[in-house]
Amino acid sequence: MHIHILGICGTFMGGLAALAREAGHKVTGCDAGVYPPMSDQLRALGIELIEGFDADQMALKPDVYVIGNVVSRARLADGSPKFPLMEAILESGATYTSGPQWLAEHVLHHPSQPRHVLAVAGTHGKTTTTSMLAWILQAAGLEPGFLVGGVPMNFGVSARLGRLSSEADVATHKRTPFVIEADEYDTAFFDKRSKFVHYHPRTAILNNLEFDHADIFDNLAAIERQFHHLVRTVPGSGRVVVNADEDSLQRVLDQGCWSGVAKFGGSANATGADGWSVQGEPDNFAVLHHGKEVGRVQWDITGVHNQLNALAAIAAAEHLGVTPAQAAASLTEFQNVRRRMEVRGTVPRAGGDITVYDDFAHHPTAIRTTVDGLRRKVGPNARILAVFEPRSNTMKLGTMKSQLPWSLEYADLAFCHSGGLDWDAVEALAPMGARACVAGSIDAVIAQVVAAAQAGDHVLCMSNGGFGGIHAKLLAALAG
Repeated sequence: MHIHILGICGTFMGGLAALAREAGHKVTGCDAGVYPPMSDQLRALGIELIEGFDADQMALKPDVYVIGNVVSRARLADGSPKFPLMEAILESGATYTSGPQWLAEHVLHHPSQPRHVLAVAGTHGKTTTTSMLAWILQAAGLEPGFLVGGVPMNFGVSARLGRLSSEADVATHKRTPFVIEADEYDTAFFDKRSKFVHYHPRTAILNNLEFDHADIFDNLAAIERQFHHLVRTVPGSGRVVVNADEDSLQRVLDQGCWSGVAKFGGSANATGADGWSVQGEPDNFAVLHHGKEVGRVQWDITGVHNQLNALAAIAAAEHLGVTPAQAAASLTEFQNVRRRMEVRGTVPRAGGDITVYDDFAHHPTAIRTTVDGLRRKVGPNARILAVFEPRSNTMKLGTMKSQLPWSLEYADLAFCHSGGLDWDAVEALAPMGARACVAGSIDAVIAQVVAAAQAGDHVLCMSNGGFGGIHAKLLAALAG
């Protein structure tokens, strides 16, 4: 089969392309401003990439067009279509489908390769928890497939098919595990359901749930409804692993649940006698089940939120027969995900090096937990300089701007890149007083950081985009 992917350089669509290529399909694709790192990864796989969405790509005559949710029926100022290739596909009557639908039909639930799908959903921590779960299953010898919205350092790739089922596996309905990051964002311009409703998991993690994606959801209740649609797809013999500390997730379950439920949380009080909880510091903690220690995790990962991510992964792996002790021991070797508190470099200074980090945090809660995790790691006396850009659709709308001072509470100084915003970042950060700086360009932000930086500082850059290459530019400017 020849598939042509529109929007191929996104993390999900790029991962899908890699899986399709590994499965033996011919894969081509296009995107606007074909960009790394996904473009480099795809070209290394021999996948032809085309710049733009011009209609002349119809000459490729693929068997099916796979449409990413970046594609729309939007029009430019002159009235011409923003995506002429999509218009040509519709006019011609050519076969097209969404990325999640193609993945479900050709990978997750292909008749010849039955899969036990483990889906990881939540406002925060999806990528990290998916990576943890895939690593636990790999360490247990299950050779899982996976698709992650990032690059787990233990694997070095964002997606792989995993072990293929033998004839005996198929005959006995033995299912090879496949771990997938389950996004609540909509599927495509022609399918406004959340992506994750296509995946039909046997094991589903509901990690947390807050209001996000203000561009497509009116309120939290609308997102809760989509999460409940996911719960509806889990079979009776399946398991829903749910964060007991989240009232929003309890409301999801209250709408109906027909599967086994495993609750996890920060304390046994939240999860009840049968739940999963932790005891100890984020870098060295006991895993408790039924109130008894069943494993211990010792690692270099920061943050209380990552304790909860680990609990969710351990509880999900147990559904496939991996003991909690095995799972906890394997997490000792977990290397995290790129762009999750990733050290990009250090600059020598008398009195202590300046360290520059890169992190994907962009929602206020994620920013707060990320800064808190670094604070716990470096201690109360080290200075943290938080450098961030409100880049997600929700943040650009200003929906959560009032939460920014709260999210940056544990930082000593905050530097906001305000370019492209329609709301006043200076006003939003005013409660922080002199601790907050705002600039309209990357170069101006760098100048502010360099002027403020001192020996021993920790400079934490947070964005869900490339942030204009600020990490390398900061390291160069600080060295200079």
